[in-house]
Amino acid sequence: MELALRRSPVPGWLLLLPLLLGLSAGAVIDWPTEEGKEVWDYVTVRKDAYMFWWLYYATNSCKNFSELPLVMWLQGGPGGSSTGFGNFEEIGPLDSDLKPRKTTWLQAASLLFVDNPVGTGFSYVNGSGAYAKDLATVASDMMVLLKTFFDCHKEFQTVPFYIFSESYGGKMAAGIGLELYKAVQQGTIKCNFSGVALGDSWISPVDSVLSWGPYLYSMSLLEDKGLAEVSEVAEQVLSAVNKGLYREATELWGKAEMIIERVKRGQTQRPACLAFSVRLCQRHVRHLQQDALSQLMNGPIRKKLKIIPEDQSWGGQATNVFVNMEEDFMKPVISIVDKLLKAGINVTVYNGQLDLIVDTMGQEAWLRKLKWPELPKFSQLKWKALHSDPKSLETSAFVKSHKNLAFYWILKAGHMVPSDQGDMALKMMRLVTQQE
Repeated sequence: MELALRRSPVPGWLLLLPLLLGLSAGAVIDWPTEEGKEVWDYVTVRKDAYMFWWLYYATNSCKNFSELPLVMWLQGGPGGSSTGFGNFEEIGPLDSDLKPRKTTWLQAASLLFVDNPVGTGFSYVNGSGAYAKDLATVASDMMVLLKTFFDCHKEFQTVPFYIFSESYGGKMAAGIGLELYKAVQQGTIKCNFSGVALGDSWISPVDSVLSWGPYLYSMSLLEDKGLAEVSEVAEQVLSAVNKGLYREATELWGKAEMIIERVKRGQTQRPACLAFSVRLCQRHVRHLQQDALSQLMNGPIRKKLKIIPEDQSWGGQATNVFVNMEEDFMKPVISIVDKLLKAGINVTVYNGQLDLIVDTMGQEAWLRKLKWPELPKFSQLKWKALHSDPKSLETSAFVKSHKNLAFYWILKAGHMVPSDQGDMALKMMRLVTQQE
């Protein structure tokens, strides 16, 4: 385990401007406080396995970063880059056009983006044997990174620490959260772990796949024949999972995606909501190396960071990350969520109303399978309407919460909630972190 002390003394998003204009990036701007600062580095989590992280200190004009929470963001895939997608497309200070994001979470929290599993984004491995193959290894690697991070950044040891996630990142967040809880209890990691937020999460893959047909049919996006076709392959996925044939289940999941993608191509005039709901293929690991974002990450961002090895590119190992996790991909982790709840850890589930790959129907299905003793009381609660703009009468989301479990249903959002509904996502984060 090692941490090379390579940090930027410059607020990073300002560094981008001279780079893009072709000017020298050698000038250093001195900052009197930690606010507005960002740092990044690699941690060697195992032999031949190097994980990249990028931290932004909160920039709230009324509060010091020490008065605000620290949020770690985990992307999906597996193979999706937090430092790329989460940072520049969802919650970071700049969007992918390098323009300030009005709904950046940085105004309410410090942000830690981590490219995991190893091989994702700017993280990399030397040798095929170093890729993670299961959730246990993913969580173990993250414990090495978090121990190193909090040991070197003691200023964050007492700050409330939350793990927010998206898609497969939610599955990883559950496993990581449970291991972090144990590490904190044992005293091996010093941090103020305060909860996990599972966004559009791949907690029970088969429940999601089984709901695809009914969901699309209810939105008039499948006719009877299409529903039968999607439902048939979904049942095959269920059978494979029940038999413990998880690699086969992953292959069948891919077949189900292809069927829905074919249905999508067959639509000549598609409802506006379809732009959200069909993101399953556009946003998944096969398309993680979007040209525009890849050019940004492998161009100006790479030059800014300075520490990326010459033989590594952003997203270059993403496909290998997914392939190595194929056996683990379709395994459910409902039992881990149960353990989190039993331990008293705050668990937030949030979902985009118009997401397909992890639709709300599927989320509600696995929630009903929890063995948490308080589940009956939670289930009896009525949804409470939320408004992203207090002056507006339009409902932006629904929420219900009981004890240490909360569920947010974000309206007019797809798989990437902060990208689709930035104001509501920021409000939700503030509510989860007890700032509202």
